[in-house]
Amino acid sequence: MSFLMRFCTCVVNVLCLPLHLIYAVGLYALYKRFFTCFMYRVAVLVNQRIYSKKKELFLNLPEFKNPDGQLTILEIGCGTGANFEFYPPGSKVICTDPNPHFEKYLEKNMGENDHLKYDRFIVTCGEDMRSVEDESVDAVVTTHVLCSVRNIKQTLREVHRILRPGGAYFFLEHVVADASTWTYFFQHVLQPAWYYFGDGCELTRDTWKYLEAAPFSELKLRHIEAPIISLVKPHIIGYAVKKTELRSKPPSQPVDE
Repeated sequence: MSFLMRFCTCVVNVLCLPLHLIYAVGLYALYKRFFTCFMYRVAVLVNQRIYSKKKELFLNLPEFKNPDGQLTILEIGCGTGANFEFYPPGSKVICTDPNPHFEKYLEKNMGENDHLKYDRFIVTCGEDMRSVEDESVDAVVTTHVLCSVRNIKQTLREVHRILRPGGAYFFLEHVVADASTWTYFFQHVLQPAWYYFGDGCELTRDTWKYLEAAPFSELKLRHIEAPIISLVKPHIIGYAVKKTELRSKPPSQPVDE
């Protein structure tokens, strides 16, 4: 199966030569504008299919309000704002995405979800969120985002940096299938074409390994099969908590005799 998989992948790569050329000369940027329109429609369908999974994922969000009772959420790769309906009322939301063309769809979803307070939209990638202060948010969210960032490890470093101690990172991500399955075979064979049509999305990532290695004090992670197309059925879902800093005790004062 390994030889057959490599051979079929090479065939798909050859068929993708026009796409490789379009990307090399810089014309692929035009697709990013079309991609936002496409994702706006797809996000509605995906939400319907995995509604119960997202509801389950965000059930614990209110537990991570700060001591003042406020919940500040930063969503990386917010796209069209498909997660807004699942956030607790009164939450303050900071949105980030590397594609600026999502903004008009975000504004539409913001209008339809007035139970939230919207802070700002930052055009940036997950690996570089320098415009967000250290330890400034209560929760970070990614859904179907770690498949397309260029560096998962660096993205998780940024997540850890901007979370306050005791804050949590919530994730729902599709991952590579078990190596013994046909899904694994087709994920690898179709990856060259999927990369372009999915705006940098990769089907073959073992994302859970990066989460397990990240410096969170608590990790709640489950592997599930999402009720969507077979190529992206394998998912991980859960949350990770940033360790609460322990304050050092003041030195004891000597007792006067």
